[in-house]
Amino acid sequence: MKVIGIVGSIRENSIHRMIFNAYKELSSDEFELIEGEIEDIPMYRGKDDEPTVSKLAEKIKGADAVIFFSPEYNYSVSGVLKNTLDFLSRQDPQPLSGKKAAIIGASPGGIGSARMQHHLRQIGVFLNLHFLNKPEVMIGNAMDKLKDGKLTDQETREFLKKHAKSFKEFVNS
Repeated sequence: MKVIGIVGSIRENSIHRMIFNAYKELSSDEFELIEGEIEDIPMYRGKDDEPTVSKLAEKIKGADAVIFFSPEYNYSVSGVLKNTLDFLSRQDPQPLSGKKAAIIGASPGGIGSARMQHHLRQIGVFLNLHFLNKPEVMIGNAMDKLKDGKLTDQETREFLKKHAKSFKEFVNS
């Protein structure tokens, strides 16, 4: 099974990059996680044939599912992720339509990206994404669970392994 992971932060050393890297390792018994890179996607200006978007769209079309690893910015999705989704929505055919998906979010605070996840699910309705509802992954107090760029919290690592197994079952159902 092939899954595209989209990291909704292009910040160097972002929490979500670290979580993506850990999840890639922890999910390797269940599926292959391949990054759908978004850092070179320009701001949407009405030009639908952007090569970087076409490349990402093709990756998504060839995958079985998508996982979003995204921070919460101002109670919503990051601008770079929203821009990417807007671009992808303009592709014909829409690469995300009908895809099974999951959301993984983390934050330095206690809520762990709950509001962003709600907004991403709303956006997903238009995109015709089918989200895994449970288990949800909202990693609160993330800075306490990371050390030297690695996810070190054993409880979180075990939870992510269980999530990967649940996600595989969801995608295959």
